[in-house]
Amino acid sequence: MNREGYLKTKFPEGYTPSFILKDILSGIIVALVSIPISMGYAQIAGLPMIYGLYGSLLPILVFGIITTSYDFVFGVDAAPAALTGGTIAALQIAGGSDEAVNAIPVLTFLVGLWLLLFFLLKAGRAVKYISVPVMGGFITGICLEIISMQLPKLWGGNPGTGELPELVLHMISELSIFNPLSFILGVSTVILILVFRKLVPKLPMSVVMLVIGILLNVGLHFENYGVKILPETAAGLPLPKLLHIDLSILPDLGFSALTIALVIMSETMLASKANATSDGYELDTSREVLAYSMANIVSAVFGCCPVNASVSRTSIVRQFGGRSQIMSISASISMAIILIFCTRFIPLMPVPILTGIIVAALLSACEFHMAIRLHKMSKRDFWIFVSAAVGVLFFGTVYGVIIGVILSFIAVISEAVSPPRTLVGIRKGHEGYYSLKAHEDAEPIPGVVIYRFGGNLFFANIDTFVSDIEDAINEDTHTVIINASGINNVDITATDRLMALTKSLSKRDIRFFFAENDGIVNNELSRYGAGELLENGTVQKDIETCMAILEEYIT
Repeated sequence: MNREGYLKTKFPEGYTPSFILKDILSGIIVALVSIPISMGYAQIAGLPMIYGLYGSLLPILVFGIITTSYDFVFGVDAAPAALTGGTIAALQIAGGSDEAVNAIPVLTFLVGLWLLLFFLLKAGRAVKYISVPVMGGFITGICLEIISMQLPKLWGGNPGTGELPELVLHMISELSIFNPLSFILGVSTVILILVFRKLVPKLPMSVVMLVIGILLNVGLHFENYGVKILPETAAGLPLPKLLHIDLSILPDLGFSALTIALVIMSETMLASKANATSDGYELDTSREVLAYSMANIVSAVFGCCPVNASVSRTSIVRQFGGRSQIMSISASISMAIILIFCTRFIPLMPVPILTGIIVAALLSACEFHMAIRLHKMSKRDFWIFVSAAVGVLFFGTVYGVIIGVILSFIAVISEAVSPPRTLVGIRKGHEGYYSLKAHEDAEPIPGVVIYRFGGNLFFANIDTFVSDIEDAINEDTHTVIINASGINNVDITATDRLMALTKSLSKRDIRFFFAENDGIVNNELSRYGAGELLENGTVQKDIETCMAILEEYIT
């Protein structure tokens, strides 16, 4: 790729130097918000919290360099962390132990290799078969699931893992340690961020609330009132480490890595594609999968857990006007500065306020507006949206996508089996032919049935086609004309039925015309043994020609 092509994948059209400051500010905010998010998810994965910060240093930089997404954030996040923690638990490895610290980077490295294989197989192209309602439902489901994981932290509890039923039970159990002050701090943070986002959208309320939380804690010492504060963190940059491979658990790690790789590819691709579609540009899906792979391999080298898309942090970037991956470079540099110079401030950050920042970002990322629009415009697509979201919440990321995709394909098949179709007539004072359903003043031509079929003819819908025509025929009918402008191909089953219908109508002295179709359909009719329809005048250029033949015949 030449320099011009590379720059085009990094900067949106119309990008000017004036946007650089916003990108840098967005990156700083991402680094600050990543502190509680990444530390929490590292703990869920089974690693010491400091590895969450390590995973927010170089992996985000590598992703930012390779990706073709303008503003997406990559890092330690919920789904891979939860899956990693489940894998470690299933292998009876204690979270935070030396064994976990050795096993998890191997798992991450295998995830990177699986993603590299997906890149070589160009598996990223599969995302084009996933519809907008599925993408919207998927994003909403992921956001709601992460919110459900984080909610107990608002009142002083511990984050949950698993799907919605497990998370609800966990939330109920965590109510036993309910801390009113924590809850007030957390909920107030969510409300203030959402309100000020509407009133003063340019104000970086996430950072403002972070600073307010630190200042309040310095003055009031929240820990004396049972409010959780982030733990102390060692200063310094991470060093590369050798992988310690335990051959006895390698097959189990390999299988789990495949599942995690599929989750990372589907979740990140869907979310980043939704952003790209919203902003009017195309992702290079192959390059995206390569970016996921390289980011995870780098994460493994520094002992971290698998990394993937962060919908919550991306939402924050978009809120503050981030427009390019300069944001990722800024976030990486900011995290390095935090690790070297600022770790002493981390124990001053109240957990409920940080959790409120995350929840507010996730609520903004939910596609509720899409659900409302779909409900008004297409009930079918609305229920596909809901099914994808519910699938993620109850069955997990991969199954949520699978459910949505299956429903989308069912909808496509259903539409193909029963496409738009209508009887056509004329309107006084108007030229042409009009749907009898759509126009109240449209009237059928006496003795003539004009039928418009808006889909390809094949074995699954030819019965509908024939039944509609038979139902429209009455004792006065002498001509049937098919407006075949919407028919682009026919199969052999449909061709045989067309021949049978022609013969049946002929026996009843009803003339049959097949008009407005293109040459491809004519070629298919000939190839499937129905060439006589072209030779005997059944197939005609257009409806006007059919009507002229009919008038000549009557005369």
